[in-house]
Amino acid sequence: MSESLEQIPVKGIDGKPSSLGNYGGKVRLVVNVASKCGLTPQYEALEALYRKYKDKGFEVLAFPANEFGAQEPGTEDEIKEFCSTKYDVTFPMFSKIVVKGEGQHPLYQSLTKAQPEATLGEAGDTFRKKLEGYGVKTGPGEILWNFEKFLVGKDGKVIQRFAPDVTPDSPLVTSAIEKALG
Repeated sequence: MSESLEQIPVKGIDGKPSSLGNYGGKVRLVVNVASKCGLTPQYEALEALYRKYKDKGFEVLAFPANEFGAQEPGTEDEIKEFCSTKYDVTFPMFSKIVVKGEGQHPLYQSLTKAQPEATLGEAGDTFRKKLEGYGVKTGPGEILWNFEKFLVGKDGKVIQRFAPDVTPDSPLVTSAIEKALG
């Protein structure tokens, strides 16, 4: 039997071993993040979401990734410094991982397999079309870009996936979180 999402080893941004299981029994929003992306201001909404729901059993788990336009070139220390000084991030950050393509981390293999399609925002599939306009092609189930979000339930199962342009404070996201929190 393959290991569950909760058991897949990851490293905290400090290099210490971790896993989603360390946050078991909580509702988790797993997000691939980047410091030099047009969507980087979503850090502010992610932090607000975390502060709003953390006492109710909610976590934001951020995984820096550099697959999209090399928009996360920094070291773990630089990423941590940027997030804490620019956006006052207090939610858990992890070491940089590969979320798409060759060398894709097992966590993201499992997440995309569990939820192959992302929920789109009001603009529909315009984000994908915009990427295609820049010559960026994405295959079925692949992570589109930075700030794609996976909502994982208390039981460790993926509930929903949100496209990068669906902001953390979107009613689509907040209502799904509130439903998962019960």
